[in-house]
Formats: sequence, structure tokens, C-alpha cells
Amino acid sequence: MEAPQFRSTTVIAVVRDGMAAMAGDGQVTMGDATIVKHGARKLRRLHDGQVLGGFAGSVADALLLFDAFERQLSEQHGQLRQAAASLVRAWRQDRMLRRLEALLLVCDRQDVLLLAGSGEVIEPDDGIAAIGSGGNYALSAARALVRETKLPPGEIARRSLQIASEICVYTNDHITVEELGGGDRG
Repeated sequence: MEAPQFRSTTVIAVVRDGMAAMAGDGQVTMGDATIVKHGARKLRRLHDGQVLGGFAGSVADALLLFDAFERQLSEQHGQLRQAAASLVRAWRQDRMLRRLEALLLVCDRQDVLLLAGSGEVIEPDDGIAAIGSGGNYALSAARALVRETKLPPGEIARRSLQIASEICVYTNDHITVEELGGGDRG
């Protein structure tokens, strides 16, 4: 018998005008139809609150990766890009890390990066990235909001996730937002 699959995540990051925000929904779904949690927290502040991180995939795997990324941030003195490159290099080469099933989305006030275990560090062209089941819906909404409004990143992230929750059955409207710059929230 195959273990039940948990689907759960929509996380988006937006960097604009020296500010950054990340938003995540709270839904955890088991299999194709059972919601097992409404208020999961999928975001973390890292490196003394100067970096935001969110995950999609296995929670246990993501927590392991967050810890490894936090160590890399410390070793790289908070340099997001260098820490990301070091993490994916280790992720690709280490047998245990290679088996982890998670994606990380990280950002500071200048950069957004998507980190994958197959060795990718992906930097979007427009300072917006999303992961998870509803990621494409949130990404589309955020791009439209960035192009058509002057809203700050936190409001763009929140609104885009709200829109995704209206479309994606694996995304709910229990939204958590973390911000860097322009009125940081914890």
C-alpha cells in the first residue's frame, strides 16, 4: 500500500523597491480530497530576520533544508546567492539530501531565489517567484498587480495568494505574510 501523499502549498515572494514579502497559505491536503490542516505555517525568517524562506513539499525535508540553508547563510555572512549556491551544491552531492522532496523559496530585500535539489538556483527576471500547487495562479496574479499597481510587496503577495485560493483546491485563504522593509512584521 502506498503512503498517502500530502499536497498543501502555495508560497509566493515579491521583491520591489528595496522591500520584500513572502506569503504562504495554510492548507495541508492528504491525498486528493482530504484537508487535514487549515493553519500550517510554511514561512520562516532566517539569518536574524534578514532573509525570508518558504517551502513546498515534505515538511520534514523542508525543515532539514531550512537548517542547512541557515548554516550556509551564517558561513556566507548573510550573502543570499552564495548561501544558495552552497546549499544546492551540497544538496546535489550528499546522498541523504538528494532524497529530500522539497523546494525552497528564499528572498532578501534585493533578490528572490528558488532552490531545487536537482541543483538549480533560479532567479526570476521580475523579482517574483512562487512554488507549490497554486504557485502558477499566485504568480500570474502577482505579475498583474506589479504591472498595474503601486502596491507594496506585502499587499501584492497577500492579494495574489487570495486570488490563488479562489482557483486552486490545494490553496486556502489562511494567509501568512512576512515582510522585509517598509514596516517589517513577524
